[in-house]
Amino acid sequence: MGIELTKVSAQRTCGTMPVAGNTQPYGLLHGGASAVLAETLGSVAAHLHAGGREAVGVELSVSHHRSARDGVVTGEAVALSLGRSLATYEIVVRGQDGRRVATARLTCMLLDRATTASTTTASAASDAAEPSA
Repeated sequence: MGIELTKVSAQRTCGTMPVAGNTQPYGLLHGGASAVLAETLGSVAAHLHAGGREAVGVELSVSHHRSARDGVVTGEAVALSLGRSLATYEIVVRGQDGRRVATARLTCMLLDRATTASTTTASAASDAAEPSA
């Protein structure tokens, strides 16, 4: 994807992504690529807010406003709510001309690492105990 982070904090994380290599068949920036940039920026910020806990995405919505055909797009994730169990960000993706290409909102759940590990272990043990069909 070629994403580069340019500013990183729990309150505001920014980055860039080239359009080249991230296009759909018509030569436009792929909507999924905009979503990847948005989720990456918001997830990095949420991870910093989590302070040693896990930040996992639970909802992502993206509105696409206009296309980008070349150059680099820039994303900025700004915290809307930084709570104990949830962190929500608005992410704006802009083209090189400064015009808004997409707007996204990402909500991440913040989990204790032990909870994540024990849930994964319990799930794997349950799967292993089920007979094969």
